[in-house]
Amino acid sequence: MKKNYNFFKNSKYAIEGFFTLLKEKAFLIEITFIVPLTILLLFLDKPIIYKIVMFVSLMIVLVTEALNTAVEYVVDLVTEEWHILAKKAKDTASAAVMISITQAVAVWGLLLSL
Repeated sequence: MKKNYNFFKNSKYAIEGFFTLLKEKAFLIEITFIVPLTILLLFLDKPIIYKIVMFVSLMIVLVTEALNTAVEYVVDLVTEEWHILAKKAKDTASAAVMISITQAVAVWGLLLSL
């Protein structure tokens, strides 16, 4: 039987997940860059659409890091032993974070140069 959806209960889970992310070193490093960059957006003399795209590019980094962390937790839950598939799962998720950071740098570089 399917459980009933409860917005407030599910929001509590999301908040707990966010606090879990705040304990992750990589997430904290990214936040250290993203918070000041987000504040900087308020003062840039650029069209609003540029600012929105720049902000979204930063949020993609955080979303990707959250998914990477989830993959790492699940892999660690399944096996504590080294396994090539566990390594590939973790490495691929980590590559996604790297790609998201690269796109954010490219977006910011392009839009700041215009």
